[in-house]
Amino acid sequence: MPRLPVFRPLNRFIPGARRPSCRAPFFGTLRTLVATAAFALSGPVAAEGDAEQTAREPAPLEIFQRREERLFRVGYRLATANAPFCAQAVKVSGLLIHDADSYGDPNAVRAQFQLTGDLGVQAVAPGSPAAAMGIAQNDTILSINGKSILGDWPKTDPRWQRAFAIRDAMDAALALGQVEISFQPLGGEQQTARIAGVDACPTRFELIDSKKNAAADGKRVMVGENFPGFAYDEPSFAAAIAHEMAHNILRHPQTFGDIGWKRRLVRLSERDADRLMPWLLHNAGYDPRAAIRFMRSWGPKHGGWIFRKRTHDGWDERVEFIEAELPKIERARQLNGDGLADWKTHFSSDLEKELARRRTAP
Repeated sequence: MPRLPVFRPLNRFIPGARRPSCRAPFFGTLRTLVATAAFALSGPVAAEGDAEQTAREPAPLEIFQRREERLFRVGYRLATANAPFCAQAVKVSGLLIHDADSYGDPNAVRAQFQLTGDLGVQAVAPGSPAAAMGIAQNDTILSINGKSILGDWPKTDPRWQRAFAIRDAMDAALALGQVEISFQPLGGEQQTARIAGVDACPTRFELIDSKKNAAADGKRVMVGENFPGFAYDEPSFAAAIAHEMAHNILRHPQTFGDIGWKRRLVRLSERDADRLMPWLLHNAGYDPRAAIRFMRSWGPKHGGWIFRKRTHDGWDERVEFIEAELPKIERARQLNGDGLADWKTHFSSDLEKELARRRTAP
């Protein structure tokens, strides 16, 4: 089977998008979120810098954690809100883990986050099942379904494999009903929580070490820790993530893995991802016009060469395509009693139309 293409519509091509060798893989896997750990409007775009200022200079691990948490939180919100319209939804808990032993210096990680063991809580999505059970960032995970992290989950080589094995075990438990997690809060006594997941679109969200792009590969949305979009306000950042998520929802990498790269068709796929972006934002409670704000902020600064390539429309054209979706979203919202915009029924894919035309052409 051909290797699936990776969509990188928002910045330069970065070969491989590989995970760091010395850091935990930080899988913000919406599926592992499960309990795991399972792409001119008013005013300028605000920076995240103010939110990251503390009395002292934050350590690199803290900055990485904050960006991981932001990606996780936004991804969880987009994935769970749009689950009614996603095929093959998975169960998620809103919990993201990381393994201190996956880093280059495990002792420094444990000390930095005050962990009493190797497995820590990297992030918890607000309003998630994990949050409802009182699990918080930097709690230490002691056991999963009665299996002790210390005694029943031996360290692995490569070291990141243990975290993936634990994630998969949690995924499996959630798929069957619930996962039992014993944890120790910072400075507190051991507690046990039984968590049942909620539905989410099956996309993982991963922060990639030292990269500056955002990409989608069919199953994951991968965002570099130095992605410029982290400096944007949350709705604009969410628009970038929604664009990449749209590629996965619409199965663009799988499509091009089957038919090969066709420049005009890639351009249509990018247009589709732009057009679906405001639908996903609306359902997650963001202003869908944040997609326009993102494009108007991003395009002139970062879209120089790539937005002029024949595989992409110009950023100003992309704004027009997004704007054309807004009245459709409003009509769809009015038809739905819960206020959600059913893109599964009311969104029309330009790429699918063209593929259908080619299949029936003489």
